[in-house]
Amino acid sequence: MNINQNGLAARLKDARAASGLTQEQVAAALNIPRTAVAQFEAGNRAVSTLELAKLSEVYSRTIASFFEAGPVTQEEDVLVALFRAAESVTDHPEWRSEVTRYISIFREGVRLELSLDRTPHSGPPTYQMPNPQRVMEAVEQGARVADQERCRLGLGHNPIPDMSDLINSQNIWASGAMMPDQMSGLFLRHSSIGLGILVNYDHPRARKRFSYAHEYAHALLDRDRTATVSLEQNRSDLSEVRANAFAASFLIPATGVHAFLKSRSKAGPSVVEQLVYDPTSESDGEEVRGQRRESPHSQDLTYEDVASLAHHFGASYVASLFRLKSLSLINATEFAELREKESFGMSYLDMLEAFADSDEHAVRKPDREIVSQVVHLAIEAFRREEITKGKLRDLSSLLGVSAKTFLELAEAA
Repeated sequence: MNINQNGLAARLKDARAASGLTQEQVAAALNIPRTAVAQFEAGNRAVSTLELAKLSEVYSRTIASFFEAGPVTQEEDVLVALFRAAESVTDHPEWRSEVTRYISIFREGVRLELSLDRTPHSGPPTYQMPNPQRVMEAVEQGARVADQERCRLGLGHNPIPDMSDLINSQNIWASGAMMPDQMSGLFLRHSSIGLGILVNYDHPRARKRFSYAHEYAHALLDRDRTATVSLEQNRSDLSEVRANAFAASFLIPATGVHAFLKSRSKAGPSVVEQLVYDPTSESDGEEVRGQRRESPHSQDLTYEDVASLAHHFGASYVASLFRLKSLSLINATEFAELREKESFGMSYLDMLEAFADSDEHAVRKPDREIVSQVVHLAIEAFRREEITKGKLRDLSSLLGVSAKTFLELAEAA
């Protein structure tokens, strides 16, 4: 918003009144005469950048708020709003001091940006959606916004390397923090800090990624709230359902799932039929038709497919399984069977040292990619009875993997 000196003067006067401060108190905080405050509130004196930065601190709001349209109203203190939203968490009081420290860091970051004339942390666009009234409406809203946000960011259907980096790139403070186990994350919005997201640092890596995406949904859809806390006990709230649906679609996009499975020749129809268009057929009705029938069970998804999909998108095995079910790529029976084989999926990824990227002390083997591809093909061939146990043992030596583990995983597929 473009605003002249008189407009800024009126905004500063309104901000002081909303904060309940006198001109004398503001003057003392800025170490200037009271008459100077009266002059810039009357539009007779320009306000320096440093003075605006100090005023933003005194009034607990960002410098950008002095230039925004609409009335200046007194905001609820961010800590008061946060602790009220999490008042049910009484058995872990230490998290409050932890989060208070992060809010202080956010505030200092805002002040430093203002002193450097940096663009304030305004954040990504807000998606205006009505409050969902039913679960399905919440799910559809979350998925739709996830697709739109991926498009806006130019992500296509590619995996997101680092969620916290992406969120920070959107002018939102983001970090892990020590929290009670039942708290997965929180989103804060206040003029003194801009937008901030914290997630439970003690949770597994895949869950933290999901929590970052979940809280990012709140930043896009629930910015009218000062504090949103994601707890186990409020997971049935429709705003939480919507944020979960967003996170699943944002991290594991439908087009990306289909592309991944297509690269493995999986989850397609058992019969593929093509009808060739010929202009002359419009008159005589004759058609040129081709058909291919896939091998029995060749399209079935295994625990290995689910685990590889999860690793590809940086999600958990169960989150990927739920995504496959929501996309109707597996049915209820297959879902139950694959969920029981989660341990095999984790063993499969361990055997391939797939988690080396997340361990700074691990040494990544140069042949990991090619070994992973051939292991996948070997397990699939064994499942379809194209190769024997003896061949698997031979391959284990060539590929440098445990023959015992290789056999166990192949037999479980």
